[in-house]
Amino acid sequence: MTSLQQVCAKARAQWDKLQDSEVPVFFVGAATCGRAAGATEVLQALRGHIEQNKLDVLVVEVGCLGPCSFEPLVIVHKSGSPRVCYGNVGPDQVIRILENHVLGDDPCAQWALGKMTPGQRFGPDPRFRGGDVIPAEAGITVEGLDGIDDFAAHPMMRRQVRNILRNCGLIDPENVHHYLARDGYLGFLKALELGPDGVLKEVKAAGLRGRGGAGFPTWRKWQFCRDAPGPTKYLICNADEGDPGAFMNRSLIEGDPHAVLEGMLIAAFTLGASQGYIYCRAEYPLALQRLDVAIGQMRELGLLGENIQGSGFSFDLAIKKGAGAFVCGEETALIASIEGRRGMPQPRPPFPAVSGLLGKPTVIQNVETLGNLPLILRNGAEWYTQYGSESSKGTKTFALAGKIQRTGLVEVPLGIKLKDIICEIGGGVPGGKALKAVQTGGPSGGCIPAEKMDLPVDYETLTQAGSIMGSGGMIVLDEDSCMVDIARYFLSFTQAESCGKCAPCRVGTRAMLNILERIAAGEGQMADLEKLESIARTVKDGSLCGLGQTAPNPVLTTLRYFRNEYEDHIQKRRCPAFVCSAMVSYHIDCDRCSGCGACARVCPVTAISGQKKKPHVIDQEICIRCGMCLSTCPPRYAAVYRRSGELTRYEQRKEGKRETT
Repeated sequence: MTSLQQVCAKARAQWDKLQDSEVPVFFVGAATCGRAAGATEVLQALRGHIEQNKLDVLVVEVGCLGPCSFEPLVIVHKSGSPRVCYGNVGPDQVIRILENHVLGDDPCAQWALGKMTPGQRFGPDPRFRGGDVIPAEAGITVEGLDGIDDFAAHPMMRRQVRNILRNCGLIDPENVHHYLARDGYLGFLKALELGPDGVLKEVKAAGLRGRGGAGFPTWRKWQFCRDAPGPTKYLICNADEGDPGAFMNRSLIEGDPHAVLEGMLIAAFTLGASQGYIYCRAEYPLALQRLDVAIGQMRELGLLGENIQGSGFSFDLAIKKGAGAFVCGEETALIASIEGRRGMPQPRPPFPAVSGLLGKPTVIQNVETLGNLPLILRNGAEWYTQYGSESSKGTKTFALAGKIQRTGLVEVPLGIKLKDIICEIGGGVPGGKALKAVQTGGPSGGCIPAEKMDLPVDYETLTQAGSIMGSGGMIVLDEDSCMVDIARYFLSFTQAESCGKCAPCRVGTRAMLNILERIAAGEGQMADLEKLESIARTVKDGSLCGLGQTAPNPVLTTLRYFRNEYEDHIQKRRCPAFVCSAMVSYHIDCDRCSGCGACARVCPVTAISGQKKKPHVIDQEICIRCGMCLSTCPPRYAAVYRRSGELTRYEQRKEGKRETT
C-alpha cells in the first residue's frame, strides 16, 4: 500500500466517523451563491448560539448543493435519524432548527426540502462507489421524520445524475481528507498503473468531449500534443468562465477543487507535461482561495513536485489570475494573457496543442472536462458511457437562470430533452406565464423557441438548431421577453468584449448592433432584416476566433424563429412584449382612475398631474417610460395601462392575449 493509499484509508475512517457522529452536525452551504443569499449571517448566528449556550454541535462549511433558489441551504445530521436538507434558512430559522429539531423532536418540516436516507443516490448506478449521498453503512435509520419526503425525490433532484457534482454540498472543500475519503486521487493512482498510453486509451473509449463548448474529443487533442516534438509540454485549466448567467465552473471549484486538480494530474501525466496553470478570473475570489488551499494540501501529500508518489512523474501548478476579459476564454488569447501580453486571439494553425504557451505544445482544458477524468479512471470507460447519447457521452452540468421557477446548478445525462430540464427540473416559468425561448450557450449561443423543447441536449442537435452547448448556461425567457431586445442585449455584450483585432468582428458586430438599436427605437426598415442577416453570416464566416464566429448566433436564431417580432417592430412600430421603451407609452383610463395620486407620488419626473379624487393624466412629452406608475396603480382601480404602437391592453384582450396592467 502506497503512502497515499494509507492516508486515504485514515481519511475514510475519519469520514465514516463524521457520518455516524453522535454529535449533531450542521452542513451549511457557503459557496458564493449561498453567501450572497445570507449564509454568512446564518453561520454567524449558528456559531454564536452554540458558543453562547456551550452546546456540543459541529458546523461544517460545504459548497453549493445545486438548488440555488433555495439558498441558504443547511443539511442537519442528528444521530439515529435521517439527515434533513433545509432551504431558505435565515439566522432565525437555523436557531429554531437547532432548538426544535436537533435538541427536540420537531423536525421543522415547513423548511425541509427532503430527508437523506442511507444509500440514497442521485442517479441509479449502485456500482459507483462513493456516489451515495450518505454511505449505506452509516448508522442512520431509514425510518422517521414522517411527512418529509426523500430529498432525491425532490422535483429538482430526481432527474439528475450527480457524478461530477457528487461531492459538492456534501464535503468541506478545504478539507482534503473529505475528498480522499470519497475515493479522491484513486483515479490518479489508477492512471499511474495504466501508464500514459493506457490512460489515453481509456479516455478515448469513454468518448469524453471538451466541456468548454466546442465538444472536441479530448483524446484527440491529447494525441496532437503527445505527437508534437520536444520534451517540454504545458497543461492549462481554463477557469475563465465569463458567460452571463453561467456559474458551473465556479461552483465545481468552490465545492470540490481537488476533483479538478486530480484531473490535471491525470492529464499532465498522460501528456508528459511538467508544468500546469489554472487561469481563473479575479472576480472569483472564493474559488481562487479554495484552489490555493487545495494546491498547498497537494504539496503536503506529495502530489506535486518531483517524482510524485515515486512514479518518476514530476509536475507543478501555478494560478494565473485573469482580469475578466471575455475574449480570454479563447485559447490563444488565454495563452497571451498568461505570457503577460494583451489577451488577443492569434490565427490558427498552428494550434496550441502543437505550438502554444512559450511556443511549446500546450493542452487547454475546461474545468468540467478535467473534473470528469478522475471518474473515468476510477470507474472505467464502460461505466462512463452508460450515460449520455450516441455521440455525446457522460453527463453535463447546466446553470439554470432567467424566468424559471427553480434556478440553480444541475447535472443531467447528455441527450436529455430540453423540456425535461426546463419544465421538470427547473419547474417551468413562474407566475403562470408562457415559456417563449431558452438561450443556450451564453451570449454566443442561440435562442431556441418553446415549440422545440423536445430537442435532445447534445452537441450536434443544438448546433443544427442554430445554437451551441457552450459551457452550459441556460437562460429561460418568458412571454414578457422581447426577442429583438434579447438579441440586442447579447450582441452588445460580445461587441463590448471583442478584442477588435479582426475587421469582421470589430466592424460587423458594431454594424449589427446599430441596426438592432434602430429597430428597437422604432426606426427600422424591412431592408434592415436582410442586411442584418447578411452581416451576421459574414461575421460568422470571417472572424478570427470563436467569439466572433459565434457572436451572430442570437441574431440569426431570433431572425429564424421570431421574425414576426422584428416585423412588428418595423411595420407596426410596436413591441408585443412591451419592452422596447421607444415604442411604449403609458396612459391613464379616466373611467377607472379614482384620483388616489399613488402614481403621481412615485413618478420620478413628475409627469403625472391631477386633482385629488379626480382622474389624472400623464404628460407624454415628460414621461420617461419607466413603468413605475403601472406597478404602483392599486389593483382595485387598475387605471394605468401601456400602449405599444397600435396595441393597447384593451386590444390585447380582444385578441385573446394577456392583460398588461
